[in-house]
Amino acid sequence: MFRYTVIAIGKMKNRSLAALCGDFCKRLQRQGNFELIELKDGDVASEGLRIREALIKRSDARIYAMAEEGETRSSQQLADELYALQGRPAVFIIGGAYGLSDEVKQHAHQLFALSPLTFTHEIARMLVCEQLYRAVSIQNGSKYHHE
Repeated sequence: MFRYTVIAIGKMKNRSLAALCGDFCKRLQRQGNFELIELKDGDVASEGLRIREALIKRSDARIYAMAEEGETRSSQQLADELYALQGRPAVFIIGGAYGLSDEVKQHAHQLFALSPLTFTHEIARMLVCEQLYRAVSIQNGSKYHHE
């Protein structure tokens, strides 16, 4: 069974993206242990402090910080990497409009980029939730993912 947490800064203002993100979150919750934590936005330093406080309760988790300088991987590679955790929790951190503080990036086990392209934090949140659902679908042999 998987245990995934997404820590994201700010509320989703775009209703269409919020609906898509909500749909993937519900799908993930039905299939296992998934949590989305929304933290109040502010400047990068205050956001970083709130993120680090949220991580205290998740000290046993593998931490992925979403950052443009991070490594990319295919959906299959992500699914394999998460499967290899063998039930260890994974936390994905998505910063606000100005990204993540250096302290949060240094605390992460892995800097992870969705693409060389730059996305808004709302699009990034929806994409992370979709990719987590896709990873679970790959692990379960679902027809959701096509090669």
